[in-house]
Amino acid sequence: MFEVTGIRFKRVGKIYYFDPGDLVLKSGDHVIVETSRGIEYGTVVIAKKSVTDDEIVPPLKKIIRIANADDDKAIAKNKEMEKEAFRLCQEKIRKHNLEMKLIDVEYTFDHNKVLFYFTADGRVDFRELVRDLAGVFKTRIELRQIGVRDESKMMGGLGICGRQLCCNLFLSDFVPVSIKMAKEQNLSLNPTKISGTCGRLMCCLKHEQEAYESIIKSTPPVGSLVKTPDGKGQVTAVALLKGIITVAVEKGDEKELKEYKVDELKILKKAFVKKDDDVDMAELKKLEKD
Repeated sequence: MFEVTGIRFKRVGKIYYFDPGDLVLKSGDHVIVETSRGIEYGTVVIAKKSVTDDEIVPPLKKIIRIANADDDKAIAKNKEMEKEAFRLCQEKIRKHNLEMKLIDVEYTFDHNKVLFYFTADGRVDFRELVRDLAGVFKTRIELRQIGVRDESKMMGGLGICGRQLCCNLFLSDFVPVSIKMAKEQNLSLNPTKISGTCGRLMCCLKHEQEAYESIIKSTPPVGSLVKTPDGKGQVTAVALLKGIITVAVEKGDEKELKEYKVDELKILKKAFVKKDDDVDMAELKKLEKD
C-alpha cells in the first residue's frame, strides 16, 4: 500500500497521484509539483489516500512544496499572458489561412512551454504557424488537436436539460457512451434528441445505464408471453422506471389491456428485441466517435 495525494491541474481535469512526503495537506491547498511537462501548480483534491500497488505507476514523484503567495501571483500573471497569447495566435491562424479553431491556450507554470489547443475537421499543416509563434514567444510551442468532447469540456455551456454541462462541471474523464444505451433506455433514436452540445451522444446516458440494465434483466420486453393473475397474455408496452407492464390478457376470443407490476408476472416466453430497420444506424454510430 502507498500513501498518496490526489492533485488536479485543471478545474475538472484528471486526478494524478503524488507522494506527499512529510507535508500536511488538506483538500483545496495549492502545491508545486514536478510533472512530465515540467514544474506545475496544482490543487489538492484528495489530501491523503491509501492505494494498492496496481493503482499507481511507481516511482511516484514527490510534491515539492506548498504554493506560496508568489506562486499564486505567478499563476494570475500566466492567466493574463494566456489571453494575449490567444489573441496573437488567432491573428497568426488568419494570416496563414488555416482551417482550424483555437480553443484554449495554456502556459506551463515555469514558462517552459506554451500549449495551444485547437479543433479541426482534418489534419492541419501548422509548421509555419509554429515557427511564427516560437519567434514571438521565445519558448517551446506545442499545438494540440482535440476532439469536440474536449472542446465542450473546456468551453462549458448549458445542456438541453438547462443545467451546466456534466463534462465541464464534474466529469474528470469521458466514459464510453453507445447507441445501445439509448435503445435500452427507450429513448428516441433521433440524433438531435440524444446528442449533447458537442454533437456526440450525451454523457448522461451513462449515468443511468446501470439502473436500466438491472431493471431490464427482470422485465419482459414487448411481445413476450406472460402469465398474469388474470390469465395468459402478451406484453404490449413497458414502462421501465415505473415498473408497470401493459399486457393484452386473453378473455375468450377477445383481449383486454391491463397493467401489472413486474413481480406480478411470470415470463412464459421472452421475446427478442427487434432491430430498428427504419433507423440509419450508420449515421447514429458517428455520434459515438470523437
